[in-house]
Amino acid sequence: MEAQVENAIEIASNPTADQNLKSQALDFINQLPSDPQSWRICLSLFVRESRCSQVVRHTSLDVLDNAVASGRLDAQASAVLRETLMSYARSTYGTVTVDQNTVDSPHLQNKLAQTFTYLFTSLYPSEWLSFFHDVLALTAFPGSPTKDNAMGIIFYFRVLIQIHDDIADVFLSRSSDDRRKNNELKDLIRERDAKTIAASWQEILSYWRGKDPKVIDLCLATVGRWVSWTEIALIVTETLRDQLLELVTSPTPHNGPMPLRETALTTLKEILHKKMSSNHKLELIDFLKIKEVIAHLVASPALADLRATSQYDTDLAESVAQLVNVSVSDIVRALETAQDQSTVMIQGVSQLKEFLPLILRFFSDEYDEICSTVIPCLSDLLTLFRKKEKLNVMIREQSAAMLSPILDAVVAKMRYDETSSWGNEDAQTDEAEFQELRKRLHVLQQAVAAVDDNLYQEKISTVVITTFDNFQRDGSQIDWRDLDLALHEMFLFGEFGLKSGGLYSKTKPITPAAERLIAMMYKLVDSGVASSLHPAVQLQYMEICVRYYHFFDANTQYISTTLERFVQYVHHDHVKVRTRSWYLFQRFVRHVRQHIGDIAQTVIQALSDLLPIKAEIPDEVSDNSDMSSEEDQQTPSARFDSQLYLYEAIGCICSARGVLIENQVMYIRTVITPLFSDLEVHLTPAKNGDELAVMQVHHLIMALGTLARGFSDWTPAHTSPSATPPATEVSEEFSRTSEAILVALESVSVNSEVIRAAARFAFSRLVGVLGSRILPQLPRWIDGLLSRTSSKDEMALFMRLLDQVVFGFKTEIYNILDTLLTPLLQRVFAGIAEPATGTDDEIQLAELKREYLSFLLVILNNNLEAVLVSETNQAGFATVISTIEHLAKDASDFPTAKLAFTVLTRMVVTWGGPDVQNGGPQPTLPGFDRFMMERFSPLCWSLPSQPNFDSKDAQGRQAMGEAAGLQKAIHTKTGEEYLSFLRNTELSGMGMDAATVDEYVRALSNSDVKAFKQYFQSLVQRTKR
Repeated sequence: MEAQVENAIEIASNPTADQNLKSQALDFINQLPSDPQSWRICLSLFVRESRCSQVVRHTSLDVLDNAVASGRLDAQASAVLRETLMSYARSTYGTVTVDQNTVDSPHLQNKLAQTFTYLFTSLYPSEWLSFFHDVLALTAFPGSPTKDNAMGIIFYFRVLIQIHDDIADVFLSRSSDDRRKNNELKDLIRERDAKTIAASWQEILSYWRGKDPKVIDLCLATVGRWVSWTEIALIVTETLRDQLLELVTSPTPHNGPMPLRETALTTLKEILHKKMSSNHKLELIDFLKIKEVIAHLVASPALADLRATSQYDTDLAESVAQLVNVSVSDIVRALETAQDQSTVMIQGVSQLKEFLPLILRFFSDEYDEICSTVIPCLSDLLTLFRKKEKLNVMIREQSAAMLSPILDAVVAKMRYDETSSWGNEDAQTDEAEFQELRKRLHVLQQAVAAVDDNLYQEKISTVVITTFDNFQRDGSQIDWRDLDLALHEMFLFGEFGLKSGGLYSKTKPITPAAERLIAMMYKLVDSGVASSLHPAVQLQYMEICVRYYHFFDANTQYISTTLERFVQYVHHDHVKVRTRSWYLFQRFVRHVRQHIGDIAQTVIQALSDLLPIKAEIPDEVSDNSDMSSEEDQQTPSARFDSQLYLYEAIGCICSARGVLIENQVMYIRTVITPLFSDLEVHLTPAKNGDELAVMQVHHLIMALGTLARGFSDWTPAHTSPSATPPATEVSEEFSRTSEAILVALESVSVNSEVIRAAARFAFSRLVGVLGSRILPQLPRWIDGLLSRTSSKDEMALFMRLLDQVVFGFKTEIYNILDTLLTPLLQRVFAGIAEPATGTDDEIQLAELKREYLSFLLVILNNNLEAVLVSETNQAGFATVISTIEHLAKDASDFPTAKLAFTVLTRMVVTWGGPDVQNGGPQPTLPGFDRFMMERFSPLCWSLPSQPNFDSKDAQGRQAMGEAAGLQKAIHTKTGEEYLSFLRNTELSGMGMDAATVDEYVRALSNSDVKAFKQYFQSLVQRTKR
């Protein structure tokens, strides 16, 4: 049997074995745990003198682990296993003469330690009380008074580490029973053996110091684990402390490795993580001499002399920074609950003073990873200042002393370091990481400002204005990094300067922060920072001008020179500056366009060379989602999207208040005439399927629509007095644009979704400049945009546009809507009737259904309900009702069902007539009172009657709430007739008992809408149980 098991394991682990044979071997191995004698076989395989292969021995230990963990071994079997393994450990790890060929690999030693751990958890409480004594005995050779057996010591530590990981690792999720059992085991260890175990560590450290680094390393790793749940007084003694400090501070050869120092630092951090009271934690920091250790390491050659060289020990720096972070966080936590002038407060404040230079040393480190390590403790410290500064005298004093150097360090860290090169493709990852660091630094600056707003404002404004003064004096000699820092800080300053939504109240600064920001803006434009040749500075300059456009509203004399700079930037050689500046130029122009009428022509002429459109076919690389943001900016699609901002900017400039109407018309013609000519050239090849021509037509239509968007902020039914429709002459020019797009749409749209998408985009923008002039063209737009090949998504998007048109022109659209409604709805019905072919199609179908219902609601809500039952559309009204009924019964789409009930309720309110008081119903549509009782009311029970209806679904309950609202609306319009219908026909026909019917009718007639909704929802839930 033993040979059979060994053979099966060898076959199962052999990658070249026959698959059928391998499958049989695996089945055999999987059945071993269920065999009551398998543990004996596997024990024999593991300990026999002629060693089996590693995989056989490892698998054998797995079977033993399973046998112990499952509790299948009786006391006798457990004793046999324990004695056999212990005997094996003595012969393998506890003797002076060991055959190196029989030494277990580290991997197998860890596996054996795991098996010992299973035996420990099973037997230590009552059967193997000498567990630690027996394993500890392996650390000394027979007859030796000292722990001089390295192999035995290493195995001893492997067992201890495995025990900790099994019963005390806080990162593992465990059941409540396991947690209880583990706590009991830890209690037993503390009671019986903790003192002996702790003493063994110190004895081993003393004996093996300077002899075997591996022994010391494992010992410290064990201490770091066990200290979290063992009595700290047993572990952290002066002896251990001195041993740790010696390891940490001992000199190391130049540029040589020091692994034990890293382990010792880690052990110190683990000791500091030990939970204890605040005063004890502060005492522990002093006892361990943490500050002295850190100061010594900071002054060591590895962190001091080599700091500015490539040999700088960044790993050591990060480890020491972690120790700083842990220590300071502990001090801050102690101070959070300490009383003013208390012992804890005095001690904690003293320690903070000592640690602040160390915090700032690592915070200012050139390597961002090291800086980031101490950001958490710095954030904790600033939070302490914010919470306690007004309540605690000692904290207030420290806050006043510490905030200034902290803020100085944060601002300095915001600067690009000397090795950085902006815009270098090879440094994109570093750039992204630095920008992420800047976000974290910004949070720290906000925390400083929350404590002392005046200090923050004074420091930042000084940095900004001083830098601009230096640039004005020294020009190109100033480092671009300093300019970038000043501009970046100025941009962030807006969170304080723009708190009230602007910079000025009438002509005065709105706040002191706004006054400082205005001073910075004056200095920015007067110093000529915009003349800097560095792309980063130019981008920051534009971002600031856009963000603080209020300054230019109040200081219009600076607009022309600022626009000159923008015009230079939009022609920039650097793609990132050029494409970003197109967007920012549009933003700036939109904000200040009312002040640029006199230079409109000059600006438009300066942009003319950037307006020609040249489409490109996107390649596979352009669609690669793994591209960096900078690469993405260079794709044809991204370049064209940015180019559209120029067209929008020109639209803004053309429509400026100071531009005469005849000049507006001239500027529009100047821009659109080349586009019309290009459109005419490409229509025929596009119609014939030329892909590049189709893309060119798409781009031209998008440009025409974007020009319209820039030209007018007005929308139909807009109530703002500042937004007015364009002049008639301007609208006539855009009527030509609309006609040209319609010609293109009618020529190419049938087989081109991209053309329909561009036309839909343009249509939504042209509404604002054409107004009601677009209504006669509406049938042609519908024919073009809702072709036989249009997707459900396209239909839904266009229906959403029609909602806006109907709402905007509700007083003028009736006749056109009356004409186009039936053919429009027929296309929508066809789209709804098409079966969904996948998940995306199902989503688009649901969206189309909701847009259809929303369109009906817009008609009903804007007093256009007559169009639904007009002579032209009356024949289709029955189909409208039937589709709404179908959607109201769809339990697979509750949002749509809810909206369907909303539409039905609106119909009841619209055509149900006046609310019934004493008389009978008086519907505005003859017979509608019976119609809504007989057709609408039963729908309220049709939805919950569906087999897939879930009464507990939140969206289903909302749909039922709308159904209840529909019943209340019907009752309001029909009164007692509806109650009689429910009693005698609907509810009784459903099989509802008389008592429930009476209860239902009472609730409907006596409750308000909210109460009846709750009643109906609960009733539905009861009936579905």
